[in-house]
Amino acid sequence: MTSTARESLSATPVTPVISSPPTTQAVKPTAKATQRAVIKGRTIWISDLHLGYRDCKAEYLLQFLDCVQCDTLYLVGDIIDMWALKRKFRWPQKHYQVMLKLYDMANNGTRVIYVPGNHDEPMRRFAGHLFGPIEIIEEHEYTCANGKRYLIMHGDAMDAHINLSHITRVFGDIGYDLLLFINRWANRWRKWRGRPYFSLAGMIKDNIKGAKDAIETYQKAAADEARRRGFDGVICGHIHYPALTESNGIRYCNTGDWIENCTALVEDYSGHMRLLHFSEQAQWRDQEKPLAVKQFA
Repeated sequence: MTSTARESLSATPVTPVISSPPTTQAVKPTAKATQRAVIKGRTIWISDLHLGYRDCKAEYLLQFLDCVQCDTLYLVGDIIDMWALKRKFRWPQKHYQVMLKLYDMANNGTRVIYVPGNHDEPMRRFAGHLFGPIEIIEEHEYTCANGKRYLIMHGDAMDAHINLSHITRVFGDIGYDLLLFINRWANRWRKWRGRPYFSLAGMIKDNIKGAKDAIETYQKAAADEARRRGFDGVICGHIHYPALTESNGIRYCNTGDWIENCTALVEDYSGHMRLLHFSEQAQWRDQEKPLAVKQFA
Protein backbone atom coordinates (compact mmCIF):
# COMPACT_ATOMS: atom_id res chain seq x y z
CA MET A 1 0.00 0.00 0.00
CA THR A 2 1.32 3.43 -0.91
CA SER A 3 1.82 6.20 1.66
CA THR A 4 -1.00 8.19 0.01
CA ALA A 5 -3.38 5.28 0.38
CA ARG A 6 -2.40 4.83 4.02
CA GLU A 7 -3.00 8.53 4.76
CA SER A 8 -6.41 8.18 3.14
CA LEU A 9 -7.12 5.12 5.27
CA SER A 10 -6.32 6.94 8.53
CA ALA A 11 -8.58 9.85 7.54
CA THR A 12 -11.53 7.74 6.40
CA PRO A 13 -14.24 7.01 9.02
CA VAL A 14 -14.61 3.31 9.73
CA THR A 15 -18.13 1.93 9.57
CA PRO A 16 -19.00 0.47 13.00
CA VAL A 17 -19.45 -3.28 13.11
CA ILE A 18 -20.21 -3.52 16.84
CA SER A 19 -21.48 -0.78 19.12
CA SER A 20 -20.94 -2.60 22.42
CA PRO A 21 -17.62 -2.85 24.30
CA PRO A 22 -15.07 -5.32 22.89
CA THR A 23 -16.56 -8.79 22.98
CA THR A 24 -15.68 -12.40 22.40
CA GLN A 25 -17.68 -15.00 20.59
CA ALA A 26 -17.19 -18.65 19.90
CA VAL A 27 -16.28 -19.73 16.39
CA LYS A 28 -16.34 -23.12 14.76
CA PRO A 29 -13.64 -25.52 15.95
CA THR A 30 -10.52 -25.71 13.84
CA ALA A 31 -9.13 -28.88 12.33
CA LYS A 32 -7.61 -29.60 15.75
CA ALA A 33 -11.12 -29.43 17.21
CA THR A 34 -10.24 -26.55 19.52
CA GLN A 35 -12.65 -23.74 20.30
CA ARG A 36 -11.21 -20.25 20.35
CA ALA A 37 -12.55 -16.79 21.06
CA VAL A 38 -12.61 -13.96 18.59
CA ILE A 39 -11.61 -10.63 20.13
CA LYS A 40 -13.09 -7.97 17.87
CA GLY A 41 -12.02 -4.36 18.06
CA ARG A 42 -11.43 -1.24 16.01
CA THR A 43 -7.85 -0.91 17.25
CA ILE A 44 -5.59 -3.04 19.46
CA TRP A 45 -2.34 -2.00 21.13
CA ILE A 46 0.35 -4.37 22.41
CA SER A 47 3.86 -3.56 23.59
CA ASP A 48 6.92 -4.98 25.29
CA LEU A 49 6.83 -8.39 23.60
CA HIS A 50 10.61 -8.74 24.05
CA LEU A 51 11.02 -11.35 21.34
CA GLY A 52 14.44 -12.93 21.79
CA TYR A 53 14.24 -12.78 25.59
CA ARG A 54 13.76 -15.98 27.55
CA ASP A 55 10.74 -14.72 29.53
CA CYS A 56 8.73 -13.62 26.49
CA LYS A 57 5.34 -15.36 26.65
CA ALA A 58 5.36 -16.10 22.92
CA GLU A 59 2.99 -19.05 23.21
CA TYR A 60 0.23 -16.94 24.77
CA LEU A 61 0.99 -14.13 22.34
CA LEU A 62 0.57 -16.39 19.32
CA GLN A 63 -2.76 -17.64 20.62
CA PHE A 64 -3.86 -14.06 21.21
CA LEU A 65 -2.93 -12.95 17.70
CA ASP A 66 -4.79 -15.95 16.28
CA CYS A 67 -7.92 -14.82 18.16
CA VAL A 68 -8.09 -11.12 17.30
CA GLN A 69 -9.75 -9.19 14.52
CA CYS A 70 -9.07 -5.45 14.24
CA ASP A 71 -8.65 -2.69 11.70
CA THR A 72 -5.38 -1.43 13.21
CA LEU A 73 -2.76 -3.08 15.40
CA TYR A 74 -0.17 -0.92 17.15
CA LEU A 75 3.14 -2.40 18.30
CA VAL A 76 4.15 0.10 20.99
CA GLY A 77 7.85 -0.64 21.37
CA ASP A 78 10.26 -3.27 22.68
CA ILE A 79 8.93 -5.76 20.16
CA ILE A 80 12.34 -7.34 19.57
CA ASP A 81 14.68 -7.31 22.58
CA MET A 82 17.95 -6.37 20.91
CA TRP A 83 19.60 -5.90 24.30
CA ALA A 84 18.95 -9.52 25.21
CA LEU A 85 19.98 -10.75 21.75
CA LYS A 86 23.27 -8.87 22.08
CA ARG A 87 24.02 -10.60 25.39
CA LYS A 88 23.03 -14.05 24.16
CA PHE A 89 21.38 -14.82 20.85
CA ARG A 90 18.29 -16.97 21.20
CA TRP A 91 15.41 -17.01 18.74
CA PRO A 92 12.98 -19.86 19.49
CA GLN A 93 10.59 -21.08 16.84
CA LYS A 94 7.57 -19.45 18.49
CA HIS A 95 9.28 -16.05 18.46
CA TYR A 96 9.81 -16.47 14.73
CA GLN A 97 6.16 -17.49 14.35
CA VAL A 98 5.04 -14.30 16.12
CA MET A 99 6.91 -12.21 13.53
CA LEU A 100 5.36 -14.25 10.71
CA LYS A 101 1.92 -13.74 12.23
CA LEU A 102 2.39 -9.97 12.41
CA TYR A 103 3.48 -9.98 8.76
CA ASP A 104 0.47 -12.12 7.86
CA MET A 105 -1.94 -9.73 9.59
CA ALA A 106 -0.37 -6.74 7.82
CA ASN A 107 -0.68 -8.52 4.48
CA ASN A 108 -4.32 -9.42 5.03
CA GLY A 109 -6.13 -6.19 5.80
CA THR A 110 -4.91 -5.13 9.25
CA ARG A 111 -2.92 -1.92 9.37
CA VAL A 112 0.10 -2.72 11.57
CA ILE A 113 2.03 0.26 12.97
CA TYR A 114 5.33 -0.24 14.80
CA VAL A 115 6.47 2.44 17.29
CA PRO A 116 9.96 1.30 18.40
CA GLY A 117 11.11 1.47 22.04
CA ASN A 118 14.44 1.53 23.83
CA HIS A 119 15.13 -2.21 23.51
CA ASP A 120 14.62 -1.99 19.74
CA GLU A 121 15.89 1.57 19.37
CA PRO A 122 17.87 0.91 16.12
CA MET A 123 14.50 0.57 14.39
CA ARG A 124 13.84 4.27 15.05
CA ARG A 125 16.24 5.24 12.29
CA PHE A 126 13.76 3.68 9.84
CA ALA A 127 10.82 5.82 11.05
CA GLY A 128 8.69 6.84 8.09
CA HIS A 129 9.53 3.69 6.15
CA LEU A 130 8.03 0.23 5.79
CA PHE A 131 9.41 -2.95 7.37
CA GLY A 132 7.87 -5.30 4.84
CA PRO A 133 4.14 -4.49 5.13
CA ILE A 134 4.55 -2.94 8.62
CA GLU A 135 4.75 0.85 9.06
CA ILE A 136 7.47 2.23 11.34
CA ILE A 137 6.66 5.49 13.12
CA GLU A 138 8.57 7.00 16.05
CA GLU A 139 5.46 8.55 17.63
CA HIS A 140 1.90 8.71 16.42
CA GLU A 141 -1.29 10.69 16.91
CA TYR A 142 -4.39 8.55 17.15
CA THR A 143 -8.04 9.63 17.07
CA CYS A 144 -10.50 7.29 18.75
CA ALA A 145 -13.96 6.58 17.39
CA ASN A 146 -15.34 9.04 19.99
CA GLY A 147 -13.08 11.84 18.72
CA LYS A 148 -10.56 11.78 21.58
CA ARG A 149 -6.95 12.33 20.49
CA TYR A 150 -4.13 10.24 21.95
CA LEU A 151 -0.37 10.50 21.84
CA ILE A 152 1.14 7.07 21.16
CA MET A 153 4.72 6.58 22.31
CA HIS A 154 6.73 3.78 23.86
CA GLY A 155 7.48 5.89 26.93
CA ASP A 156 11.21 5.48 27.57
CA ALA A 157 11.63 9.25 27.17
CA MET A 158 9.83 9.58 30.52
CA ASP A 159 12.73 7.86 32.30
CA ALA A 160 14.37 11.27 32.65
CA HIS A 161 11.63 12.19 35.14
CA ILE A 162 12.41 9.20 37.38
CA ASN A 163 15.48 10.33 39.30
CA LEU A 164 17.36 7.16 40.18
CA SER A 165 21.09 6.88 40.82
CA HIS A 166 23.20 4.59 38.67
CA ILE A 167 23.62 2.16 41.59
CA THR A 168 19.89 2.12 42.21
CA ARG A 169 19.27 1.34 38.54
CA VAL A 170 21.81 -1.51 38.58
CA PHE A 171 20.27 -3.06 41.68
CA GLY A 172 16.84 -2.47 40.18
CA ASP A 173 17.83 -4.48 37.10
CA ILE A 174 19.15 -7.29 39.28
CA GLY A 175 15.98 -7.23 41.36
CA TYR A 176 13.79 -7.34 38.25
CA ASP A 177 15.70 -10.34 36.89
CA LEU A 178 15.10 -12.05 40.24
CA LEU A 179 11.38 -11.21 40.05
CA LEU A 180 11.16 -12.77 36.60
CA PHE A 181 13.03 -15.86 37.82
CA ILE A 182 10.53 -16.27 40.67
CA ASN A 183 7.64 -15.58 38.29
CA ARG A 184 8.91 -18.21 35.82
CA TRP A 185 9.21 -21.01 38.37
CA ALA A 186 6.05 -20.08 40.26
CA ASN A 187 4.02 -20.38 37.06
CA ARG A 188 5.64 -23.67 36.14
CA TRP A 189 4.42 -24.94 39.49
CA ARG A 190 0.96 -23.46 38.92
CA LYS A 191 0.75 -25.09 35.49
CA TRP A 192 1.76 -28.44 37.00
CA ARG A 193 -1.06 -27.97 39.53
CA GLY A 194 -3.52 -27.15 36.76
CA ARG A 195 -3.85 -23.49 37.71
CA PRO A 196 -3.94 -20.54 35.27
CA TYR A 197 -1.09 -18.10 34.72
CA PHE A 198 -0.64 -15.43 37.38
CA SER A 199 1.77 -12.49 37.41
CA LEU A 200 3.53 -13.05 40.70
CA ALA A 201 6.12 -10.46 39.63
CA GLY A 202 3.36 -7.87 39.23
CA MET A 203 1.95 -8.64 42.66
CA ILE A 204 5.38 -8.26 44.27
CA LYS A 205 5.94 -4.93 42.48
CA ASP A 206 2.59 -3.70 43.79
CA ASN A 207 3.88 -4.13 47.31
CA ILE A 208 7.32 -2.54 46.95
CA LYS A 209 7.15 1.14 47.80
CA GLY A 210 10.06 2.18 45.57
CA ALA A 211 8.52 0.41 42.57
CA LYS A 212 5.09 1.96 43.20
CA ASP A 213 6.61 5.44 43.50
CA ALA A 214 8.49 5.02 40.22
CA ILE A 215 5.33 3.81 38.45
CA GLU A 216 3.30 6.76 39.74
CA THR A 217 6.04 9.21 38.70
CA TYR A 218 6.11 7.68 35.21
CA GLN A 219 2.33 7.84 34.86
CA LYS A 220 2.24 11.50 35.87
CA ALA A 221 5.11 12.40 33.52
CA ALA A 222 3.42 10.66 30.56
CA ALA A 223 0.06 12.32 31.27
CA ASP A 224 1.72 15.72 31.67
CA GLU A 225 3.46 15.26 28.31
CA ALA A 226 0.13 14.51 26.64
CA ARG A 227 -1.45 17.58 28.26
CA ARG A 228 1.47 19.81 27.27
CA ARG A 229 1.09 18.74 23.64
CA GLY A 230 -2.66 19.22 23.53
CA PHE A 231 -3.82 15.58 23.57
CA ASP A 232 -6.72 14.06 25.48
CA GLY A 233 -4.60 11.14 26.61
CA VAL A 234 -1.52 9.00 26.12
CA ILE A 235 -1.07 5.35 25.13
CA CYS A 236 2.29 3.85 26.05
CA GLY A 237 4.13 0.81 27.39
CA HIS A 238 7.68 0.52 28.71
CA ILE A 239 7.15 -0.05 32.45
CA HIS A 240 5.36 -3.43 32.20
CA TYR A 241 2.45 -2.17 34.28
CA PRO A 242 -0.95 -2.19 32.53
CA ALA A 243 -3.26 0.64 33.54
CA LEU A 244 -6.27 2.69 32.46
CA THR A 245 -6.65 5.82 34.56
CA GLU A 246 -7.85 9.40 34.16
CA SER A 247 -6.71 12.46 36.07
CA ASN A 248 -7.50 16.12 35.44
CA GLY A 249 -9.14 15.27 32.15
CA ILE A 250 -6.17 13.30 30.74
CA ARG A 251 -6.49 9.56 30.06
CA TYR A 252 -3.43 7.43 30.79
CA CYS A 253 -3.37 4.05 29.02
CA ASN A 254 -0.53 1.56 29.46
CA THR A 255 -0.73 -1.59 27.36
CA GLY A 256 1.28 -3.70 29.82
CA ASP A 257 3.59 -6.37 28.41
CA TRP A 258 4.09 -9.99 27.35
CA ILE A 259 6.78 -10.75 29.93
CA GLU A 260 4.74 -10.55 33.13
CA ASN A 261 1.14 -9.54 32.46
CA CYS A 262 0.16 -10.77 28.96
CA THR A 263 -2.11 -7.80 28.30
CA ALA A 264 -3.44 -5.76 25.39
CA LEU A 265 -5.45 -2.56 25.08
CA VAL A 266 -8.59 -2.91 22.93
CA GLU A 267 -10.81 -0.15 21.53
CA ASP A 268 -14.29 -0.94 20.21
CA TYR A 269 -16.12 0.93 17.45
CA SER A 270 -17.67 3.42 19.87
CA GLY A 271 -14.28 4.48 21.27
CA HIS A 272 -14.56 2.50 24.51
CA MET A 273 -11.22 1.05 25.71
CA ARG A 274 -10.52 -1.95 27.92
CA LEU A 275 -7.49 -3.93 29.02
CA LEU A 276 -7.47 -7.63 28.23
CA HIS A 277 -5.40 -10.27 30.00
CA PHE A 278 -4.73 -13.31 27.81
CA SER A 279 -3.06 -16.53 28.94
CA GLU A 280 -4.77 -19.88 29.51
CA GLN A 281 -7.88 -17.78 30.07
CA ALA A 282 -8.97 -14.50 28.55
CA GLN A 283 -10.24 -11.91 31.01
CA TRP A 284 -11.06 -8.22 30.89
CA ARG A 285 -9.04 -6.49 33.62
CA ASP A 286 -12.14 -4.71 34.94
CA GLN A 287 -13.98 -7.99 35.48
CA GLU A 288 -13.25 -10.79 37.94
CA LYS A 289 -14.75 -13.58 35.86
CA PRO A 290 -12.88 -15.04 32.84
CA LEU A 291 -14.58 -14.75 29.47
CA ALA A 292 -17.07 -17.50 28.71
CA VAL A 293 -14.89 -19.42 26.30
CA LYS A 294 -13.05 -22.68 26.56
CA GLN A 295 -9.42 -22.64 27.55
CA PHE A 296 -7.15 -21.84 24.64
CA ALA A 297 -5.23 -24.73 23.10
